[in-house]
Amino acid sequence: MPAPVPTPAHPHPDAEGLPIGIIGLGAMGHGMASSLRRAGYRVHVCDVRLEAAQAFAAGGGVACATPSELAAHCEVIVSVVVNAAQTEAVLFGEHGAAAAMRPGSVFVMCSTVDPNWSIALEARLAALGVLYLDAPISGGAAKAASGQMTMMTAGHPEAYAKVGDALDAMAAKVYRLGDQAGNGSKVKIINQLLAGVHIAAAAEAMALGLREGVDAAALYEVITHSAGNSWMFENRMAHVLAADYTPLSAVDIFVKDLGLVLDTARATKFPLPLSATAHQMFMQASTAGFGREDDSAVIKIFPGITLPQAEPKP
Repeated sequence: MPAPVPTPAHPHPDAEGLPIGIIGLGAMGHGMASSLRRAGYRVHVCDVRLEAAQAFAAGGGVACATPSELAAHCEVIVSVVVNAAQTEAVLFGEHGAAAAMRPGSVFVMCSTVDPNWSIALEARLAALGVLYLDAPISGGAAKAASGQMTMMTAGHPEAYAKVGDALDAMAAKVYRLGDQAGNGSKVKIINQLLAGVHIAAAAEAMALGLREGVDAAALYEVITHSAGNSWMFENRMAHVLAADYTPLSAVDIFVKDLGLVLDTARATKFPLPLSATAHQMFMQASTAGFGREDDSAVIKIFPGITLPQAEPKP
């Protein structure tokens, strides 16, 4: 069945006058840039792979070679990179955006990071006269491409006013969680706590079924129609059944994200026993060589099971 074509967005009246930059054209960033373009915004894009930016711009938009070049043209910059280290490089590295951003412009940070780092970043940018939105995202590549993802945002009202309706062009749900940075990142890592624990539990359940000789497809059918189901079981165990570990979200993402969860809790001596166990499972999978595979590959740590194999190609 062909993938649904996103409904064209109704152009916002201010869209043509507001140049927006997207830095990072991975699965999520590319979809977000496409949503903004459909809504009528003038989209500038930048990626470490210049060819990716050029390919996007061929359909409408402007490719920029560096974050500083993009910042010179845009009043709003949306950063969709992997982590805090990459965000740091985007802003303050060689050819970084921060030095080229004009006072009153807005930096929207969409990575999953330590909430305290995000709070500190708001203060660093404020010293440069730059507004900041703490705005992690969730939903996956398909929802990003169709403008249906979720954004967990926090920041000063002036930042929201400057961004206007651009957030709504990128996401179906834009949650405003506070008037200063921090709560967006805190809610995101709590979401990642649940996501990681659910994937680990789903893998454990499927592994037990395989060990006990239950047909994997039958087990999947029963669980997905029973009270024990979860969104992660239904989504990720389908990858296991298909023997397809193409990394839509990799094992190492949860090594990082559950590490952030545990670091945050450790600072206030708050116990998270399930998160700690799930983190160790993803660590074990990464150490075993599966770090760049889909996070469902955490099932590969269980001994004495035979995983489903891909159907041979005709």
